[in-house]
Amino acid sequence: MPELPDILAYISALEVRIQDRHIDRIRLASPFLVRTADPPIGEIQGKRVCGLRRIGKRIVLVIEDDLFLVLHLMISGRLHWKPQGLAKLAGKMNLAALDFEGGATLVVTEASTKKRASIHLVRGEQSLQSFDRGGVEVLECSLEDFTKALQLENHTLKRALTDPRLFSGIGNAFSDEILHRARLSPGKLTQKMTSDEIERLFDATHSVMTEWIDRLDPRIDGAFPEKVTAFRPEMAVHGKYDQSCPVCGSPVQRIVYADNESNYCATCQTGGRLLADRSMSRLLKADWPRSLEELEESRVARGAEPRPPH
Repeated sequence: MPELPDILAYISALEVRIQDRHIDRIRLASPFLVRTADPPIGEIQGKRVCGLRRIGKRIVLVIEDDLFLVLHLMISGRLHWKPQGLAKLAGKMNLAALDFEGGATLVVTEASTKKRASIHLVRGEQSLQSFDRGGVEVLECSLEDFTKALQLENHTLKRALTDPRLFSGIGNAFSDEILHRARLSPGKLTQKMTSDEIERLFDATHSVMTEWIDRLDPRIDGAFPEKVTAFRPEMAVHGKYDQSCPVCGSPVQRIVYADNESNYCATCQTGGRLLADRSMSRLLKADWPRSLEELEESRVARGAEPRPPH
């Protein structure tokens, strides 16, 4: 799912392309994409885009006559900027196209067959605020506000960071990177954290998000962000299962649950202890390795080559 750095990259790229331009028409390939009926989606045609905003992981097009087009890309939704004549809606991935004056088109696609991406058209600021889940803005809040949000409920750190009611714009990928930077376990309970741990998490959140916002800034090369992905080679642990941690060299571990997974370094984050994977630990029971040493012993017992010491 595109997270805060990705959403800001999209908005920066769109501001120079569509702000103050008129929408000639909207074309829909999927009737399930638009989740509102009043005002009708066709009402945006012929109207000017006055600006762009972000609400959590949603992109908002501010349109004249007090209209707001709210786009939520969910996990597999992406945006593409197409020159005149190249924005056809054939194919299963293409959901909608916004044709702008001058000929260029913004295309919405979704790779998943579940079709979770959505567009809402609402009128008025009050209607727009209904999309705000209430999470604090992590790059704008104080340490005190961050702490209050973090410890509002007693959740694991992974769950707390990705809860939009607590923190705005953080998802599965960047929560892994933040926790690795902070040297904290994804399974640690928020109400059992020390003040030092909370401050480390606060600082890590700021540094990771700021670094990735700068890294993905489309103004650097002027290109539209066409390759938005949760898995990037520069990431420390997310999507790096069984690869070497860039800090200590230990193999990155993972916990798989539902549609997501947590990636972490046992040496840097959990004192060498392996966190229980719900499905595998239940299957292996007493044979589930509890440490990196036990994991390595089980690998060698299965005939694998020993890992070089890190």
